[in-house]
Amino acid sequence: MKKLDQYFKLQEEIYDYFGYVEDWVSIPIDDARDCYWTLHENSYGGGSVLFSKTKEEQCSEPIYSNDIYTQRFLSKWVYRAKDFTMICVDTHTDGNKFLQIFDNTKEIKKT
Repeated sequence: MKKLDQYFKLQEEIYDYFGYVEDWVSIPIDDARDCYWTLHENSYGGGSVLFSKTKEEQCSEPIYSNDIYTQRFLSKWVYRAKDFTMICVDTHTDGNKFLQIFDNTKEIKKT
């Protein structure tokens, strides 16, 4: 089936772009490229990512937040590439975990 072959080829290209190696579980991709985002990592790599649809919402409520999904079977949890960053996140909703992809031009750095 050609569509299935294309799907797996695209998935492999995305993983290669970020240097991500799938291991133990298959985590679905979530497209958050339209969101502004701020990463809050702690010393061991855990933490959270805050994100919103507008830059102004980053300073007010409501704002969305996902915890960084830290699992021993992954070599790291935040995958920065030239134009995009992929973060393994745990939504704490219905057991959902995602590889959430953000646009680097929309990152709001902590001051």
